[in-house]
Amino acid sequence: ASTSHLQLATFALGTVGWILCTVSMGIVEWRVWHVDNTTIISSGVAWVGIWKVCFISYLHVSPGYKEQFCHKFGGHDSSIPHEIYAAQGLLLIAMCTGLLGLTATIFGLRNAYRGITHKTLITRLFLVGGFFYISAGLCVLIPVSWNFYSVTHNQSITFPPSYHMPSSPAAQEAGAAIPIGIVAVILLLLSGTFSLSYRFPVTVNTTMK
Repeated sequence: ASTSHLQLATFALGTVGWILCTVSMGIVEWRVWHVDNTTIISSGVAWVGIWKVCFISYLHVSPGYKEQFCHKFGGHDSSIPHEIYAAQGLLLIAMCTGLLGLTATIFGLRNAYRGITHKTLITRLFLVGGFFYISAGLCVLIPVSWNFYSVTHNQSITFPPSYHMPSSPAAQEAGAAIPIGIVAVILLLLSGTFSLSYRFPVTVNTTMK
C-alpha cells in the first residue's frame, strides 16, 4: 500500500477529470455567438452547444420578462457541422472509458491497500486504468480542439430556418465548455500517465545465517 500513493492521486485526478468531461458535455456554452439582428435573439448572444442551440428572446413574453429558447439538434440536420456531431459521440465514449478507468483503479487500490500480493492482477488493473484514462483524454481533446479551431476561424453554421439563427455571427468566442474540457484533458492524461507508471514493489528475501 505504501507504494500506491501515486495511484491514489491518479484516482483523485481521474475522478475530477471525468466529472469535468461530463460537465462540458452537458452545458450548452461551447461556442458563444454575437449577432447584430436582435429582432428574435433579443440579447444579441446565442449559445451553440453540441446538443442544442439556445438564446434569450423577449418575443411573446410579458414586459420585464425574458425566456430562453432552445433547439435540439436532430440526426436529420445535415447542415450541422461535423465537429458538433463528432463531439457528441466522442464525449459519450470519453465518459464511458473514463468510468472504466476509475473502476479499474478502484479495484487496483482495493487490492493494494488490503495487502493482496497478486503482482500480475494489481499491475494489470493499473495498466488497464491508465489505458482508459488516456483514451478518455484523447476523446475529449479531439472535439475540444476541433470546436476551438472553428471558433478562432469564425466559421459559420447554416442552421435550419426553424432555428431562427443567422448562418454567420458578427463575432464568436469560446464558451465555458471548452476551457472545462481542456482541464479535463490535462487531468485525464496525467491520470493515465501516473497509472501506467505503476511498478509493483520488489521484495527482497534475506535469510539469516
